[in-house]
Amino acid sequence: MKPIHFSRHAWHRMCLRGATEAEVVQTIETGPWEPARAGKYQASRTFVFGQPSPVDQKVYLFKTVHVIFAEEADRIVVVTVLVYYGSENGGGKR
Repeated sequence: MKPIHFSRHAWHRMCLRGATEAEVVQTIETGPWEPARAGKYQASRTFVFGQPSPVDQKVYLFKTVHVIFAEEADRIVVVTVLVYYGSENGGGKR
């Protein structure tokens, strides 16, 4: 696996939306990768959560991390990260 680089925008979104670096890396490493716009890729992974979300402070059972990234010759660049919270497996609320 190529090294993973986080754009400034991705770090900011991760902080605002409650995703950790480890969750993003695990999402990319475990795939599957799907095509996204402009030659980029996307991958999602659902994690057991059971804590208050940083978005609305409600407790959700699951958190889905959705990563948009670009594959370059020598690294993977994370462009942005979305996070969906929900009480059913698969997330739901961003």
